[in-house]
Amino acid sequence: MPDIAQFLHLIKLPVMPEAGCALICTLNDENADIPMVRNIIAKDPALTTMLLRMANSALFGLSRKVDTLDSAINIVGMSHIRARALSICMSNAFSLPPSLNRLAFWRDSMVCAGYSQWLAQSAGIDHQQAWLTGMMLRLGELIIAKHNPAMIDPIEKKPCQPGERWSRELDVAGFDEGQIMAEVANRWDFPDAVVQALSASAHPLSEKPFSSLGAVIHLAALLTDCDMYPADLEKLFPTDVVQRLSLNLTELQERQPDPESLSDTSMMSA
Repeated sequence: MPDIAQFLHLIKLPVMPEAGCALICTLNDENADIPMVRNIIAKDPALTTMLLRMANSALFGLSRKVDTLDSAINIVGMSHIRARALSICMSNAFSLPPSLNRLAFWRDSMVCAGYSQWLAQSAGIDHQQAWLTGMMLRLGELIIAKHNPAMIDPIEKKPCQPGERWSRELDVAGFDEGQIMAEVANRWDFPDAVVQALSASAHPLSEKPFSSLGAVIHLAALLTDCDMYPADLEKLFPTDVVQRLSLNLTELQERQPDPESLSDTSMMSA
């Protein structure tokens, strides 16, 4: 069986920015409060600027413009802003191979995050943690590219059915993107729930103990890979995963969000 530690040993892993490392620490700190998160972000002017740009985008749907970090946190919420700040830190830390379009990749990552948040609300789990975990999932593919850029073409070859990328990654790399990103997230000291969810994302019912968050990420990734909107959730979602999360597909189908409403890449450079 392949050794994921050996796989990663051959790769120079991305360096998380200082602000990102500090924000990850707050995820594990029950006493982390608004001033603590605000001060971490404020020390990085570029991060603050990108966050304000995101907060004023259509993605947040605010009724008025916010022009300070304090007002953004007060209106949107600390957890919301922290998750978005971490997404920006990671987007800046990871480089993409030439075969992947940067904006398309991050658009899909944010759509997966948005679907994860939407499904988490119905499943009764932390929806901000779900957003962040969903956004992180495909970063594992970038680690595969660092190992060998030639692996990306067979992974991304079209057509590619929802969920098929995971089996392709296993074929060429020995691990799927979630397993790889789980190991990286563990090394970066993300909460155990995030690590476990990423590890379980491709096969949520095979992992013990069961991770509700991992199951939500699994369904969100399938939706993200779906070419049609709205998707037929009854055909797309595995019945056993839906039942384990106690989801009502009829209700979900009726209020399925437009994927384009879940993504804004204005803070990403092309």
